[in-house]
Amino acid sequence: MSPPADRPLTAAERLAVRGGAIELLRAPAALFGALVVARRAAYDLGLARGARLDVPVVSIGNLTAGGTGKTPACAWLAHELARRGFRPGILSRGYGAAAGEENDESRLLARLLPGVPRVADPRRARGGALLVARGATALVLDDGFQHRQLARDLDLVLVDATRPWGLPARDGRRPVRALLPRGLLREPPSSLARADALVVTRSDQVDPARLAELERELAGLAPGRPLARAVHAPRALLDERGAEHDPATLSGVEIDAVSALGNPAGFEATLRALGAVVVEHRVFPDHHRFALPELAGLGARRPLVASGKDAVKLAPLGVPHRVLDVEFRLVAGAGPIEALLDALPRTAPAGLGAAAGAPTARRSL
Repeated sequence: MSPPADRPLTAAERLAVRGGAIELLRAPAALFGALVVARRAAYDLGLARGARLDVPVVSIGNLTAGGTGKTPACAWLAHELARRGFRPGILSRGYGAAAGEENDESRLLARLLPGVPRVADPRRARGGALLVARGATALVLDDGFQHRQLARDLDLVLVDATRPWGLPARDGRRPVRALLPRGLLREPPSSLARADALVVTRSDQVDPARLAELERELAGLAPGRPLARAVHAPRALLDERGAEHDPATLSGVEIDAVSALGNPAGFEATLRALGAVVVEHRVFPDHHRFALPELAGLGARRPLVASGKDAVKLAPLGVPHRVLDVEFRLVAGAGPIEALLDALPRTAPAGLGAAAGAPTARRSL
């Protein structure tokens, strides 16, 4: 499927094109791949080791540069840890944040998980130690699959059913599957073998035959690993006052949309699945910081709808908008993942997760 002709291509859409000068990027991608494989071998052989903290660490990660829906999964995981008696803390790198500020994901998690401590630090072991000092008894390592300098007790890896290897399909052909910078893969798919469990996200946005084909491939790449399906289910439509409305009220309504996401097509597909008529969808790069002139005209004649991640950047600008609140849900294969979480080591007295700092927000996004 080709993007609309009346807007510039996103980085992913440019990389999805085959042939021409863009194929010159395969040379640096090969070099990047060699470095990734060498680093992976160093850890696999015990030549390099990650620092270990005194509390269990659960990583939510993926193979690609963004777009799999990690933020709602992190919120879900924090609730699951609290439900098991832990006091969770969120540990991230803080990618895309301005100096002294939080990035969009962190600000969204602050809304979803009030009272849960959060630290953004490229040196994750240092940030994790700070969270432990603040009373966290289990850590959610956001986007941590490639960050092996910090040891983890559980690696959950997300694979987006609509873009498993990062890039969208173009012109009816199979998507380009390549490492950065030719594609969006941060590691070869073979790296999935070190995951403890795989979760196929947006599993409701592809046809059953395509989903089954993907799951067969994933089973071959990570034999014996649990494989679950998840959806990002619309939970509520929030108005300017924060009041909740049934998302079904979008059915048949003409709207504008704005997004700065890793997978903007997934956001638009969710809106259309609700029956919304998306007249204009203005797309920006992932983590983009909006400026008022870029948003001119949006919402003037139709309601403007944004994701929760983007809404935290629209609010300070005073742009009227509505927020599509979604939640991460496991819809198949939840049992093995529940068992893995149940088996996490206990490092604090039972019931500590109910103390101050445990999540009190709804399990939503």
